[in-house]
Amino acid sequence: MAVPDSVPGHGREILEIGTHWRRMVQNWVTGRNFHTETDTVSVSMRFDLEETGRMVTVRFMTTKRLLVAFATDGYFLRKDQLALAAAASNAWNTEQLRPMLSVWDVRGPRPCLAGVYDLPLTCRMTQTDFDALASDWVERARHMFTRCHQVFEL
Repeated sequence: MAVPDSVPGHGREILEIGTHWRRMVQNWVTGRNFHTETDTVSVSMRFDLEETGRMVTVRFMTTKRLLVAFATDGYFLRKDQLALAAAASNAWNTEQLRPMLSVWDVRGPRPCLAGVYDLPLTCRMTQTDFDALASDWVERARHMFTRCHQVFEL
């Protein structure tokens, strides 16, 4: 049985990401142990990555067509680490069967490893489904940055 577009309550209301992404992110963050910040273009949350002693920041924002969650552990790569970081990204992406880890801003003064997750703004889902997806993204980021730190010493 299909769920109608406007079943209120219990996270079952089907919402379009493009219109409701801020509310969905804020609802997901509520009750979790994340530090959050909101500005005019994004909602950011941070959590401790105990295995590495670092904090991971996940910044939710939109492009013209996508909701993007950009994750980084705040570690800036040295020039002599770029090739190793690219190898770590390639290994992770191949093992996970979906590209999500990259060396970000290699032309900038301070490149870093970044995980990038996205959804089309036209996507429609319930709050419950969004919560599960966002939690999965955080768990993947946790594993990804822990592995980069422990295996590749990045």
